[in-house]
Amino acid sequence: MPQPTELTRRNVILLGSAGTALALVGCSPPAEPPDGQASATPDGGGTDSKPVEVARLADVPVGSSISASLSGAPILISQPMEGTVVAFSAICTHQGCVVLPAKTELDCPCHGSRFDSATGEVLGGPASRALDPVTVTVAGDSIVAG
Repeated sequence: MPQPTELTRRNVILLGSAGTALALVGCSPPAEPPDGQASATPDGGGTDSKPVEVARLADVPVGSSISASLSGAPILISQPMEGTVVAFSAICTHQGCVVLPAKTELDCPCHGSRFDSATGEVLGGPASRALDPVTVTVAGDSIVAG
């Protein structure tokens, strides 16, 4: 019988299986948030269906944008036409910097990517993909997500 400290073919196989199991656990999706807490998703909803006010309509000038947050995640809200609002994740699709509103566009201060404030589409790189949309609606004087 081999000594416990000896490296045998069987021990290598067992260690390899344990390592694979640990790697798979590390790749599994995160656990659900605790009860009563919503997690932000790109479509603007949380894990619950209750709408969340993210801004007041009067705070978003027509033809301009503002920074806001949804469940702690930074978002950008634009009002391209009076009464029409759109929102996007404020996380740059290039390298994850926080994008800021700048007149009629959205600018990434890290590497100079520029995005259209009405569509989230790239106006100038290095980003090659549009900002992720966040679903928002107007409810009275409020802009709500979810």
